[in-house]
Amino acid sequence: MMTTQPQPAIAPPTPATLAWKRRFWLLRKSPLTLLGAAIILLIIGMMLFSPWLAPQDPNAIDLTARLQPPSAAHWFGTDEVGRDLFSRVIIGSQQSVAAGLAVVFLSGTIGSLLGCLSGVLGGRSDALIMRLMDIMLSIPSLVLTMALAAALGPSLFNAMLAIAIVRIPFYVRLARGQTLIVRQHSFVEASRTFGASRWHLISWHILRNALPPLVVQASLDIGSAILMAATLGFIGLGAQQPTAEWGAMVANGRNYVLDHWWYCTFPGAAILITAVGFNLFGDGIQDLLDPKSGGRNG
Repeated sequence: MMTTQPQPAIAPPTPATLAWKRRFWLLRKSPLTLLGAAIILLIIGMMLFSPWLAPQDPNAIDLTARLQPPSAAHWFGTDEVGRDLFSRVIIGSQQSVAAGLAVVFLSGTIGSLLGCLSGVLGGRSDALIMRLMDIMLSIPSLVLTMALAAALGPSLFNAMLAIAIVRIPFYVRLARGQTLIVRQHSFVEASRTFGASRWHLISWHILRNALPPLVVQASLDIGSAILMAATLGFIGLGAQQPTAEWGAMVANGRNYVLDHWWYCTFPGAAILITAVGFNLFGDGIQDLLDPKSGGRNG
């Protein structure tokens, strides 16, 4: 007589698993988010493999080939000293995209920690930090960024530092607001009762629970940071010659835009496509992490 073995019970999916399944379902239903992700992957791949993708030396000068239109030899044409623009656009992704990522990482890290600390400390320390942030926010971002970049000196590193400083208050306010919400939860009060340090509360409880809106803000800021770095390069406060940087290339090409359209068109298109890609992906991340979202960009 055969006996049937009892089948093991299948555990039902947890709420967290269901939430992630719903997010991936929203991602598949959002073509604009997928388009943004595809653009980002393409740009990141171009940045990482640019030394092998560039067919020529981006700084090689050939005066006999100056200001040539796009052709089989030079896909994006050449500039005023005969440098291959396709190679310079490819190599320029290292400067422009890396600048945007570094700015968001620096401002997001400092601003998030400072905002969480402000919310945990409270009292005069909180008031002092927030009044300083309010002063910075009262000045137009572009004006403050230009002033800091000019004071530090024209270079790509100083431009990145200036942009990062200006972006810090946005993360401080967002992180502080999330901290004021999270610190009222029972698990935070329990940790404080058992003698947990402020750093433990921030790193283990508050920052982890405040991370989703901070990630959304960071994903949306990357495109803006790239545009800001290109703007500083355009006005001469960012990367300097002969560095291949998209904003500086557009600035040089504006003098020839009427007769040699390709000079500023291709680096300008690179800036536009990259910024649009990060913005589309950031909007999608916002939809995925917002439980009340219905996929606005789908």
